[in-house]
Amino acid sequence: MIKRNIVLIASILMIAACQNSKPKTSVNQNTYSFFLGTYTDGDSKGIYKLKMEADGHLKMIGLVAETANPSFLAFANNQKTLLSINELVKDNNMGSVESYQTGDSLKLISCKPSGGAHPCFVTANDAGVVLTANYTGGNVGYLQVDENGELSDLLDVQQHTGSGTVVDRQDQPHAHSVWFQPNSNHIIAVDLGTNELWISSIDTVSNQFVPANQAKVSLVDGAGPRHLAFHPNGKIFYVINELDNTITGFSISDNEEVSMIGNVSTLPANFEGVSNTADIHISKDGKFLYGSNRGHNSIVIFEVQTDGGLKLIGHESTRGDHPRNFSLSPDDKFLLVANKNANNIVSFKRDSVTGKLTFVDEIKAPSPVCILFQQ
Repeated sequence: MIKRNIVLIASILMIAACQNSKPKTSVNQNTYSFFLGTYTDGDSKGIYKLKMEADGHLKMIGLVAETANPSFLAFANNQKTLLSINELVKDNNMGSVESYQTGDSLKLISCKPSGGAHPCFVTANDAGVVLTANYTGGNVGYLQVDENGELSDLLDVQQHTGSGTVVDRQDQPHAHSVWFQPNSNHIIAVDLGTNELWISSIDTVSNQFVPANQAKVSLVDGAGPRHLAFHPNGKIFYVINELDNTITGFSISDNEEVSMIGNVSTLPANFEGVSNTADIHISKDGKFLYGSNRGHNSIVIFEVQTDGGLKLIGHESTRGDHPRNFSLSPDDKFLLVANKNANNIVSFKRDSVTGKLTFVDEIKAPSPVCILFQQ
């Protein structure tokens, strides 16, 4: 009897040990937090932090930095530093760029002039180069950020000149975004006002912008370029045009010459209202391209063809008004869109085979305009 009990106890212990040895699934798998940039002319107080659960549902964490009009955000120093522009014009008719130490809350490190009035975009690369696009100033500012998150003084300004066709907002330069070209030292600045892409590099000795051999690329008259997205192959990129609601594809040759390869509308053929595009993103596999329409209030979905052309898949309602910025989650499984005028953020599940979007959740947020995921 005693021997039988010993065998029984040993069997129970063995089963328990086997069960405990099974790998445990992390409760945090595929959950992400993200920072939210806003306009503070209403209920918003600055930069907020939210969480997206593994199933795409959203949760507000709260205000993490009180600041004015942080309408665009970017990371530096492997996400240890968060950069935010401040559109309010201060000294010398310039806006500013701020740097924060990231964590459960944001700790302000430094604040420096952006190089021009009403900055609307900021980005940084691994070398600590920080670039701002100043909309009213019609220029691009260049600063540096060190490993501690401290911003340098303004180092140089690329001032744009000229104008586009005689249409609204193209009577003078309006720099709207600026991008580091993959596998290159080239920088592409997108100017809605001059209707051009301005291509340059930075001389790291003199800390000055240097125009490329092909210094400017013109868009279709009246296009009004705003943002762009690079294909993962680094040889193609797409520009979303705010004024005529189109997306223009470009190819980059081996000698870095940029050529237009196509132009498509972001709106349904039967749409008759007023609309302007805002943001553009491409999936990591390069198969699908997405753009936001403010007015039609939709995300347009394209399938990327082998030649770089775009095939329309359809439109998904953003379930809110004035979808400005949107973002794909780091795992590409979800798309989150910020509806500025509706004061909400909407989460969609993304089908990696069809590219289509399915509504998951929405959450209230004050004047949301920029979504920046942490990884």
